Amino acid sequence: MADPNPFLTADHNPERNGSSSQSHLQVPDLAVQKKPKRNMYALACSILASMTSVLLGYDTGVMSGATIYIKKDLGISDVQIEILVGTINIYALVGSAVAGRTSDWIGRRYTIIFASAIFFIGALLMGLATNYAYLMVGRFVAGIGVGYALMIAPVYAAEVSPAASRGFLTSFPEVFITFEEAKMRLADIKDAAGLSESYHDLEIISVPKRSRGEDVWKEIFLHPTPTVQHIMLVGVGVHFFQQASGIDAVVLYSPRIFEKAGLKTETDRLLATIAVGVSKTIFTLVSTFFLDKIGRRVLLLSSCGGMVICLIGLAIGLTVIDQYPDEQLTWAIALCILMTLLAVAFFSSGMGPIAWVYSSEIFPLRLRAQGCGMGVAMNRFISGVILMSFISLYQSITIGGAFFLFAGVGIIAWIFFYTLLPETRGRNLEDMEVLFGSFCRWRSTSNALEEKKKRMEGDFYGLPKPQ
Repeated sequence: MADPNPFLTADHNPERNGSSSQSHLQVPDLAVQKKPKRNMYALACSILASMTSVLLGYDTGVMSGATIYIKKDLGISDVQIEILVGTINIYALVGSAVAGRTSDWIGRRYTIIFASAIFFIGALLMGLATNYAYLMVGRFVAGIGVGYALMIAPVYAAEVSPAASRGFLTSFPEVFITFEEAKMRLADIKDAAGLSESYHDLEIISVPKRSRGEDVWKEIFLHPTPTVQHIMLVGVGVHFFQQASGIDAVVLYSPRIFEKAGLKTETDRLLATIAVGVSKTIFTLVSTFFLDKIGRRVLLLSSCGGMVICLIGLAIGLTVIDQYPDEQLTWAIALCILMTLLAVAFFSSGMGPIAWVYSSEIFPLRLRAQGCGMGVAMNRFISGVILMSFISLYQSITIGGAFFLFAGVGIIAWIFFYTLLPETRGRNLEDMEVLFGSFCRWRSTSNALEEKKKRMEGDFYGLPKPQ
């Protein structure tokens, strides 16, 4: 006869010992259980999906340094540079806006392939461009591909990853998908799709009309529940503040920032710009190892706060340099370079990856594609507005004033994050809705969920229920 509780040892199992007295329960030491094998197929899928989100980062990094030479080779103005740099985000807005509907129609996999193909064609056109108009055509095509990629990559990665490592996977493509969690993930998906637990048919089934994106917009805009309202507010809001903080201006216009700071030669400015890219890469890697250990909120709040301080420091340094144009203020130049690198580092350690991780995991399955598409559309729209107006902005209120403005937005962002964003670390995707709907009072909901989790664990291990 099988033991009623497989986690009881032989010495403490009442049926095995023939005793009816109350036994002492022994909770299993999960740490010493055999480590699950890697699911290499799931890992490969995650890597390939996450690689599509590299497209925008690659384009941004290349264009940041390339603008120095494009302006000289093509003989274009600052306004044309603004348009060239910023319009890819407007084009990406179009791509991300339709990507949600496309992914519900043809599936996540084919949407990823479609995004990569579009970007490849756009990059090829830009590489072959001989004039400004030709370059802009390639920019448009690449932008559509970027919009598709930014929407679909985090959605796909979040859906194939377990809750324990979702942040790591969504922000960097190197994680192990375990089979212990596979059954729970399958149960979540079956529940969301309206299938019974006993359903095991591997044949393709017809997807209900609602799952294909029908009536989703009505649920989002016409008849939203408080839960959907809260999710939409933070899902779109986190993308708004990610870009409104001015990070793209710092990265893409870093050569101009360094020129204003006193680096006169193209070589020095290019080297400093490369240092910005290195800083961004290193701290993005660092953040991936902490997303699932210390949580989204801690990283997001510390990242936003650190970035605000750095933007204020950068604004002070640039303002001082502007006031003493005839003097070589070494300390101010050093301050500007250091604050630029640290601003990028703080952003990359939290606000950068978490916006994508957070927005991809909070939407329920039926709204995930469309909701993430709206978040990406907001992200690209704000980025495009800032990049297409930054030169004009700093010419109007000084470059120091522009970064004081971004710092002010960062303070508002910190308050928004602290007030409205629940911690989602370790939550199953299909249970995420329970966390939302109470807006500023989300902490009481989170505490209730923790109590419920403890009771369920107690039932599982046969422990006394907490009083």
